[in-house]
Amino acid sequence: MKRRPLDFHRTLVLAALAVGLGAGIPVAVAADSAAPEAHSDSMGAAMADTAITTRVKAHLLGKRMLRNSDVDVTTTNGVVTLNGTASGPKAMAYAVATAQAIEGVKSVDNNLVVASRGKTSTKVHEAADETAHAISDSWITTKLKSELLADSIGKGVDVNVETTHGVVVLKGALPDQAAIDHVKEMAEKVSGVKSVDVSGLTVSAS
Repeated sequence: MKRRPLDFHRTLVLAALAVGLGAGIPVAVAADSAAPEAHSDSMGAAMADTAITTRVKAHLLGKRMLRNSDVDVTTTNGVVTLNGTASGPKAMAYAVATAQAIEGVKSVDNNLVVASRGKTSTKVHEAADETAHAISDSWITTKLKSELLADSIGKGVDVNVETTHGVVVLKGALPDQAAIDHVKEMAEKVSGVKSVDVSGLTVSAS
């Protein structure tokens, strides 16, 4: 009869443990209530960091002050880190101030460096050259195709035209060698053409 209260107490403890396990809650959590809160905060922080990074990038994108800058943005627990290059001190200060003004940002770690004028200038000129080449090549291809369609020899003939940095490559089949020479001459007369490759043109079987 004396052992019965002890057995009853043990039964209550086991039942409590069973309920806790059945609910999917580790027993250690009851002793340390901070554990689930830390996990929840981490999840929330990750979502908030993603939103902050997106907002900072959106505010920096397309700004004239950062036209010649290359800024990378990452966020960890509300701390924004800026990496990359800025075109000058003013551009760097602008990027930092913009990031600091975003809601939710706790602080900004500025790892930006000012790019040398030579490197910045070279990148800008290279980008401009690539754009100019793309526009010129596209224009040459379109111009030559339209002239071939209007030409008495090229009309009705399937000639593929590709242009890369002013070099025109022609592929397809033409009635004879005279037609190939004629098409090559047409291509060479188009403004901006540096050379014409007709190795892909063949004489069609009669």
